[in-house]
Amino acid sequence: MQGATSTHENHPFDLEERTAQFGEAVIRFCKNVQLTPITSTLVDQLVRAATSIGANYCEANDSESKRDFRHRISHSRKESRESKHWLRMLVAAVPELAPDARKLWQEAKELNLIFSSIIRRHKQ
Repeated sequence: MQGATSTHENHPFDLEERTAQFGEAVIRFCKNVQLTPITSTLVDQLVRAATSIGANYCEANDSESKRDFRHRISHSRKESRESKHWLRMLVAAVPELAPDARKLWQEAKELNLIFSSIIRRHKQ
């Protein structure tokens, strides 16, 4: 477990590790958000989406058919896109979070592109 690392630098091609590190980084980020009625909902949604990326990727790797694999990878792609959305909404609620959120948003975008590429390759 790479709790201290917030990016994929140590394992650039290990997508399972990279998605886990992303989820961990989002958890650490959210622990620093002051909870209000608005931010509480946004934090909950963000943590759910960000941590689901890796869980669905793990399930995809354990799938028993190509169809199930594509289905699970598409869930990872969807959750990475949702993570970008919730980060944007959280910054709208608390603008001073923008610098740290921007880094997480970029990683969510990169993960989304990776999963999109995997889906395209497995449609053949």
